[in-house]
Amino acid sequence: MKVLIVDDSRAMRMIVKRTLRQAGYRNLEIIEAVDGRDGLAKYKAERPALILSDWNMPNLDGYGLLEALRAAGENVPFGFVTAQGTPEMQQRARGAGASFFVTKPITVDALRNNLSRFIR
Repeated sequence: MKVLIVDDSRAMRMIVKRTLRQAGYRNLEIIEAVDGRDGLAKYKAERPALILSDWNMPNLDGYGLLEALRAAGENVPFGFVTAQGTPEMQQRARGAGASFFVTKPITVDALRNNLSRFIR
């Protein structure tokens, strides 16, 4: 199963990958993107089954990436993994079609609880 991790921080992408492994998801094919624009291109090229995205990024933020995907008719499960987790942001994300919202610092349990319905 392909998973796209979109975050402008290389260190954060590494943390998300490590946490996925710690949560028991060791057989995933991880694709990385450095911002929403790169994420959109990688989504089109790779067709991952799940996207984990930061909210604040240059060029195209995570919310813009989600909007672009939904506007194109793409219904891929999309979750935010972000430090900015206000209730307003979470409501806005869910209204735009986000599947879940995990606030940094991420934990194994938080990731597992949100991904268990998407990854078998």
